[in-house]
Amino acid sequence: MDAGRFLCRVINVMTTSRENISLDDPGVVPTRYWHKLEDGRIQCDLCPRLCKLHDGQRGLCFVRACVSEQIVLTTYGRSSGYCIDPIEKKPLNHFLPGTPVLSFGTAGCNLACKFCQNWDISKSRQLDTLMDKADPETIARAAQELECRSVAYTYNDPVIFHEYAIDVAKACKQRGIKSVAVTAGYISAEPRKEFFQHMDAANVDLKAFTEDFYWKVTGSHLAPVLETIEYIHHETDVWMELTTLLIPGYNDSEKEIEDMSRWVVDKLGPDVPMHFTAFHPDYKLMDAPRTPLATLRRAREIARSNGVRYVYTGNVHDKTGDSTYCHSCGLRLIERDWYVLGEWNLDANGNCRRCGTHCAGVFEAGHGNWGSKRQPVRLANYV
Repeated sequence: MDAGRFLCRVINVMTTSRENISLDDPGVVPTRYWHKLEDGRIQCDLCPRLCKLHDGQRGLCFVRACVSEQIVLTTYGRSSGYCIDPIEKKPLNHFLPGTPVLSFGTAGCNLACKFCQNWDISKSRQLDTLMDKADPETIARAAQELECRSVAYTYNDPVIFHEYAIDVAKACKQRGIKSVAVTAGYISAEPRKEFFQHMDAANVDLKAFTEDFYWKVTGSHLAPVLETIEYIHHETDVWMELTTLLIPGYNDSEKEIEDMSRWVVDKLGPDVPMHFTAFHPDYKLMDAPRTPLATLRRAREIARSNGVRYVYTGNVHDKTGDSTYCHSCGLRLIERDWYVLGEWNLDANGNCRRCGTHCAGVFEAGHGNWGSKRQPVRLANYV
């Protein structure tokens, strides 16, 4: 089945059946980004997919639906689970290194990636996936009591639970907790502006650098993602890093890495970190092999040669590719072994201790010591 037929089939599955979705359900809340079409359908304007729905139908993301001639979010306050992670797992290597982040997601996704590695959450069409419930204030309080420096909206894309994520971010800000978006960046201009007003850091998944890949493998388009990346960098104060999962035979050619890394330097400058991470066969893409370490290292070399100052390898054990180096004198500034930090050669202002060159990022006088721990949390204990 070609990509176009595959995507049409997915959209039809999401929108042909109708459900009784009650506005009395506390998990169902009104949204702002929609308008009524002349044929009576309601168009969701949150993302470039622009799903057009009859009453009772859900969009491709599954969590936004048409009820009483408006688009509602059906997963407000509902999560697939909470866990404390190292911030480096997002991955963010230049944002409060070594600190713990309270991570959560909901169900659904507005992309149709065949290689999704969180498919049990992001591709879920069952609300019983959402096993833990919490209002924004409970999440913020739990993060504070658990001594997390930030909360991450992750596992599935937070743009589809736009209203919930923003409310959590507002509650967190009142307690001094930062907000981190882990996103594919597939969001329309107006909701994008509102969303990133409330974020402190973001890792954007730049899945490839060809329209062909985006359409055939993810059922989406490249241009809106590039627009989001440029918007975050130039129009906000959000700290941003980029991640590309390299899939052998799909998006790992040297030419594509050349084109991508040159675009990053040309449009964003040299200081936006890039992460090249290893693929493993999953979901609907089982025919591709795991990514060799040599491929990741070669991508890192290409990006560095094109002027990207901070380039990392991920999902593999590669101490050199994990660590941060001064782009001026070459000193290792932050040693990483998986998610465990070692040598630290930044001063209190984020400058290299040997030559004084500034390292781009959000740093403090020292680093956290959360390490590689992954700690599940039940928010019911904090209500």
